[in-house]
Amino acid sequence: MDNLTFRYSVLLVEGLQVTPQSSKLTFIFLLIAYVFVMVSNIWILIQISAEKRLHQPMHILFCHLPVSDIIGTTVLIPRLLKDLLTDPSERYITYVECAVQAFFGHVYGTASHTILMIMAFDRYVAICNPLRYPTIMSNNMVVKLSAGAWGAAVVLVGILIGLSVRLSHCRSVIQNLFCDNASLFKLSCENIVINNVYGLTFTVVLLASSMGWVLLTYLRIAMVCIKSKSKATNSKAIKTCSTHLAVYVIMQICGFVPIFLHRFPEYAESRKFGSLMFHVIPPGLNPIIYGLQAKVIRQRMLKLCITKS
Repeated sequence: MDNLTFRYSVLLVEGLQVTPQSSKLTFIFLLIAYVFVMVSNIWILIQISAEKRLHQPMHILFCHLPVSDIIGTTVLIPRLLKDLLTDPSERYITYVECAVQAFFGHVYGTASHTILMIMAFDRYVAICNPLRYPTIMSNNMVVKLSAGAWGAAVVLVGILIGLSVRLSHCRSVIQNLFCDNASLFKLSCENIVINNVYGLTFTVVLLASSMGWVLLTYLRIAMVCIKSKSKATNSKAIKTCSTHLAVYVIMQICGFVPIFLHRFPEYAESRKFGSLMFHVIPPGLNPIIYGLQAKVIRQRMLKLCITKS
């Protein structure tokens, strides 16, 4: 391979810096985690599709979360498993593959926020406007909300990655666990002010709108519960919102860890593991949390466990 080809077509991924002994344990852990994430999320999707009692807006909107989790895990783990079995000096990836991985990785993170935002809206309508719920959350509205969640993620991330791909690059090493937008534009020796401004604006707007919307909807729900003083209403609110809130908090914690560690270069390896956990923990916990909350799915899980026993 000549230097020109390596410099402009093929990149070297730094990946995880682990010892040969640790790499085997890491490989086994990630393989088990990946299989669990895929099986559990696909199982949830199958259960919701097969059970007519779950063909409601709340459950249909949740279906987008397992799809997002499958994308987020698949875009990272298989490639990482391959790298763990490869010598660090041979962990090559083409520039096109790197850009595709960065695109879908950011779509996963963005879609997770937008999906949870439309789910928060569904909870708000169900508790604050229960009589108008069937009218507001019609099939047409569900389709619009779903398309909006994915459309916003794809368009915003497309612009983000497009701004980085347009740059020429003079470096060939991805100093990260996987390819992301920052890894792409750091390959360039050109002016990247536009990339930094758009990336920062994109992140701030996404996080602020996500947290602001969820906080607003939950404040409105809390006000309704306080005013009603009805045990039935409060019980419904807790049952309806607990799953969504737990999923949202877990995602935020896992997402903020690598962002926080970015400020400390000496913790580069810890940041890599933090980024990895963002692609493993939420996708692994989400189907468990939702499965335990949904009565029909919980009953099927118990029946399956009893049958195996």
